[in-house]
Amino acid sequence: MIIGVPKEIKNNENRVGVTPAGVMELVRHGHTVFVQQSAGLQSGFEDDEYIGAGAKILPTIEEVYQTAEMIIKVKEPIAPEYSLIKKDQLLFTYFHFASSEVLTRAMIDSGSVCVSYETVEDPDRSLPLLTPMSEVAGRMSIQQGAKYLEKPLKGRGILLGGVPGVAPAKVLVLGGGVVGTQAAKMAAGMGADVTILDISPKRLKYLDDVMPANVNTEYSNEYTIRKHIKTSDLIVGGVLIPGAKAPKLITRDMLKEMRPGTVLVDVAVDQGGCFETTKPTTHQDPVYIIDDVVHYSVANMPGAVPYTSTMALTNVTLPYAIQLANKGWKKACAENEPLKKGLNVINGDVVYPAISEAFDLPLKDVNAYTSKLD
Repeated sequence: MIIGVPKEIKNNENRVGVTPAGVMELVRHGHTVFVQQSAGLQSGFEDDEYIGAGAKILPTIEEVYQTAEMIIKVKEPIAPEYSLIKKDQLLFTYFHFASSEVLTRAMIDSGSVCVSYETVEDPDRSLPLLTPMSEVAGRMSIQQGAKYLEKPLKGRGILLGGVPGVAPAKVLVLGGGVVGTQAAKMAAGMGADVTILDISPKRLKYLDDVMPANVNTEYSNEYTIRKHIKTSDLIVGGVLIPGAKAPKLITRDMLKEMRPGTVLVDVAVDQGGCFETTKPTTHQDPVYIIDDVVHYSVANMPGAVPYTSTMALTNVTLPYAIQLANKGWKKACAENEPLKKGLNVINGDVVYPAISEAFDLPLKDVNAYTSKLD
């Protein structure tokens, strides 16, 4: 198969879809890989490394899309890329369709085959291709939150871990999944007073067993959330419903119950955010203030640490990319149930229920496609 790796063009997106090591594995399986010139530079990978791994370098993004049968990316295509996507072209990347009707309709119109990293789902309901980026974002949420708690950045002026004789900051984490667990670990390690809220008693029991003494767990509901936001200094939103829009757990009216300078970090922004006042921001302009509450909602947080993120992402996506390239998407998805759940849009048809529900679009049965093996 002919595989293309374009340079990411989303604002301050420094990751790249495949490392040189990943290219070498794809080439070893008999595939041809075209990488756009300087695509890996911001992640620390020179063109010469890709050439040494067996890739061919193309100078423009247009040539990559025109040449490739399969595109491997990091982030969803943005408007300048829509017209470059060909009918039947296989796209393997993060899409987060449910948060963008414009993107969804553009991919429907393209006639392409869209396999979304974030909806590949194992039998235990874990999301293997989302997990590493959730780990990065969860940890980064505390780094960024701690920074924006500083007074010059309009925060409350609190050191996350406090000092002897002065109480540490209070951190509220909404969601006890991968993001929430990593955020709580980081905040606890920095000495904060941490509370995790979740609706799964089983998950809360696990977290209570493994977390240090400065992390408390509570069952999540509106009453509990309203109680904690009055005294929390940093609130991290990490709630995820696979492939669907995130629930709005903090509403606009709740901001008035928070202290001035409270910081909200919404890691669920890719799925629409779990705060009503969330709007996507960029690393270039990451925060905004509503009712004296600082909002940080960068839609590609791991892009700020591209070397770590690209390495972690390729580690998990490469085995699936090899299956797609070796077998073609129909056979690969027919034989791999988790990968089949990654199919979101096929030749103009929506095949993932949460996307159909989000925009009231007709839903086609994915099995009608994967059972027709070439």
